[in-house]
Amino acid sequence: MTTTQPTVEPHAPSEQEVLTEITGMLAALLDDCGLDEAEVTMESRFIQDLELESIDLVTLAGQLQARWGEGVNFAEFVAGLELDEIIDLTVGRLVVHVADSLRTAGRS
Repeated sequence: MTTTQPTVEPHAPSEQEVLTEITGMLAALLDDCGLDEAEVTMESRFIQDLELESIDLVTLAGQLQARWGEGVNFAEFVAGLELDEIIDLTVGRLVVHVADSLRTAGRS
């Protein structure tokens, strides 16, 4: 008798799971910048609240790609924003983008 293993579909992480992972990435970046006391929430703004600089965002983009692949393209995401949206970019907006990108990738 042959048994067939059930096919397990990869599940796209929830926004909370994505937030947890991005918070970990940001904690490491903030620690490197000496800002390890900063609290990261969905409302945290990258520039004003977390005091990240452009090089930090490049590092974060690389971490996002290493973790989730090409489907989560930070540069492409930011390129679609207006300057004031980039300045006010929140962790929550990035979390939603990542979660949506992963859900979309899971359907293809």
